[in-house]
Amino acid sequence: MSALIKIDNKEFNFPVMTGTEGEKAIDARNLRKDTGYIFYDQGYGNTGSCESAVTFLDGDNGILRHRGYSIDQLAAHSEFVETAYLIIYGELPTLDQRKAFGQLLRKNAHIETQMQEIFKGFPKDAPPMAMLSSIANALAAHYPELATNNFEKDLKQFDLAAAIALSKIRTIGAMIYRHTQGLPFMHPKDLPFCDNFLHMMFSEPYQEYVSIPEVTKALNLILLMHADHEQNCSTSTVRMVGSSGANLFTSISAGINALSGPLHGGANVAVMQMLQSIHDEGDDGTRFIEAAKGGSKSNRLMGFGHAVYRNFDPRAKVIGEACDGVLKKLGKSDPLLDIAKNLEQAALKDDYFVSRKLYPNVDFYSGIIFRALGIPTNMFTVMFAIGRTPGWIANWKEVASNPKGRIYRPRQIFVGATPRAYVPIAQRS
Repeated sequence: MSALIKIDNKEFNFPVMTGTEGEKAIDARNLRKDTGYIFYDQGYGNTGSCESAVTFLDGDNGILRHRGYSIDQLAAHSEFVETAYLIIYGELPTLDQRKAFGQLLRKNAHIETQMQEIFKGFPKDAPPMAMLSSIANALAAHYPELATNNFEKDLKQFDLAAAIALSKIRTIGAMIYRHTQGLPFMHPKDLPFCDNFLHMMFSEPYQEYVSIPEVTKALNLILLMHADHEQNCSTSTVRMVGSSGANLFTSISAGINALSGPLHGGANVAVMQMLQSIHDEGDDGTRFIEAAKGGSKSNRLMGFGHAVYRNFDPRAKVIGEACDGVLKKLGKSDPLLDIAKNLEQAALKDDYFVSRKLYPNVDFYSGIIFRALGIPTNMFTVMFAIGRTPGWIANWKEVASNPKGRIYRPRQIFVGATPRAYVPIAQRS
């Protein structure tokens, strides 16, 4: 099967590729060579930049699968570390593999004293994502034997590098929180992944954090929901940087920077800012909903709709159900949470939002749960980064393992000045 493209009365045939889920693409790798033209696709919304076996996403039908397993199955039966293994290695682990992977994560949870000194260079009010990116990149300096910028060498020690990235980024995240709060660091213990994180976040020198099963389960679920999401902005950034031959840690650091933007990982922060604004105005959400329907940009309903999904975000369904359970169990009384529930119910019943398929997305619910767990708003995107690390690792591995890979190098349509003569400064008016 091929696609026929006609340009200036000349016909050109290009192969058609078909993915395992039936997705079709025109193979345009020779377009410029054969025709002298390129495709213009601002933001690459209709451009396939790679072949990947990690995640399948069908936004029209609200489908999300990791390595063939639906997000619903994983949410119901798996947990974050097992799902991380699946995403990174392609198969669910056996019992022995799961134990070994967990032990490798625990063994590499600690941040060396020398690395801890990095925090002294950051003010207390430094943006958490800027700190996370900087320290994640510093892993390449502290583990140069794992970050040689040579795919063949780096892949030989991939298991260790992946465990270090996944485990230490979690620990760094907890340390960033302690740093911004002016609290002493809490060292990791021999605990499961999420319990260890909560311990490092909330323990005090003489009063250790007491694990609450519902809290641990909720955190596990949120991290699992964020573990990968196909070729989003940050994942594509990891692949682009990795395509240059850059090591895993450096590539992940670039992904963290991409995630920090308000249109990507900062979306759940925008949700909480919206809720706070509504509360400050003495509204329960009713007036805000009506203003949003009127098209007011200042009353944009954050956390609803998605750039990819034209249906209900499947992750939002799972987290939305968990959200109710967590809030009830914790007995949280929070006016912002009440406003959020009012917005959710109003939007789900209002034809204005339903007809436009503006359903609550994962960012809407994750922000509510983070707030209920006591995680401050400025840490929300760091939490997102911890959850997304398995996807970044898996996508970097695909780039590094592809012997026919090439450096990412998009084209452009130049719209600047045409050739002109240089005028000496004395002659310029």
